[in-house]
Amino acid sequence: MNEKLLKHSILLSVVISVILGILVILLLPGGGSFIETILSGALAGILAIYPILLSLINFVFIFAGCTDPRLTRKGQHFEWITLVLGTLYSLLVLPFSNITFSDWTVTLYNAQKHTPIWTEGALTVLIFAAAGFLGYLFLSCTRISKAPPLITVLKISAMYLGMIQSILWIVQIMRGEILYLYLCLFPLNCILIGIKVIRQKVIEWERIQRSEAESEGMTGRFKNKYLEWLNRRLEHSAVWPAAAFLFMWPMLGIIICILILFGQRPDSAIRAWTETSDWNLSQRIASQNIFYDEHYLCTVAAGGHRKVVKPIRMGMRHGHSVIVNRQLCVANAFEQILEERVPKLHRNVRYFYDRYGFPVAKLIRSPYIADIVYFLMKPLEWGFLLIIYMTDVKPENRIAVQYLPEQTECTRVTED
Repeated sequence: MNEKLLKHSILLSVVISVILGILVILLLPGGGSFIETILSGALAGILAIYPILLSLINFVFIFAGCTDPRLTRKGQHFEWITLVLGTLYSLLVLPFSNITFSDWTVTLYNAQKHTPIWTEGALTVLIFAAAGFLGYLFLSCTRISKAPPLITVLKISAMYLGMIQSILWIVQIMRGEILYLYLCLFPLNCILIGIKVIRQKVIEWERIQRSEAESEGMTGRFKNKYLEWLNRRLEHSAVWPAAAFLFMWPMLGIIICILILFGQRPDSAIRAWTETSDWNLSQRIASQNIFYDEHYLCTVAAGGHRKVVKPIRMGMRHGHSVIVNRQLCVANAFEQILEERVPKLHRNVRYFYDRYGFPVAKLIRSPYIADIVYFLMKPLEWGFLLIIYMTDVKPENRIAVQYLPEQTECTRVTED
């Protein structure tokens, strides 16, 4: 029975996650039909519960998967699942976190956040993470008896570099919001996997050393007498974690020297985390985000390319700063005229705009889409302008005062 459970443990973990997801959906108020509950529960289980269950499994394997070869193989399967799904889940969660790839010097909008890794130091962080992955790959996929202890220790040193990046990422973005906790799960699992693999190899080497036949094959690995001396000092695997920590520093220096040749700064390993804003390790203070309403013309004025949408100044709406262009001012002046002269028609227009403006604004998530909406609104802008000139003695004055702080609260915004 235990062997069958072990054989199908991956499928079993998915099934447990789905069942837990369905139970969570059932406990929530306002449940839907049976089919909706099953589908919603399955989705919640796979996307929300399975990453947590996978983390618990990796934690358990640190202690349970080091002596039994069957558990070791199964633990390795979960490692690969973690690495693949962890990458995919992180890419799925990132768009919902408001994290941008902009440095602290760039002014952002609404709830957007600057990049947690300085863009100029991102290559350094990426190389360290790659070194950690390669160290894990070679250590996990090669037989410990075929490699000299010195080489094994160097692989562990490389893993340390990657694990340190994972720790820094967790410390950098950790906060109480559930979204950021999920963004910490993947690097946390990388740390757990690293600890597990190192522990497994230490125990495996100790088991090999007990065999005299294997021990005799451990000598004479290097022709260089200094390397062979180091190799012999490392034949006791209990010293590997500490020795790998010592070897990590010269390895770190070598990688930094190579990165300098590719334009990286010597201190990029530190500045990559401190030359940021909005995060726990940040040492910079960015300017306050600009607020713009999510009605689509406000979004267009703030989000389009400057050469296209032509922003003219900053304005105020509901106590927040907004970017203003002529199209926005013309549309707002037109709404003012409707409110003053045909209030009933204005209420209908406002209702229609409020109902359909927000969904349209949510689709505007790039400067290019904002540019397209700007051009599509041009015929309406010309129509608004014609009506303003036909009904107002000083039409340009009315347009010019839109979104100025002196305006009263009754001034409507078509954001429009």
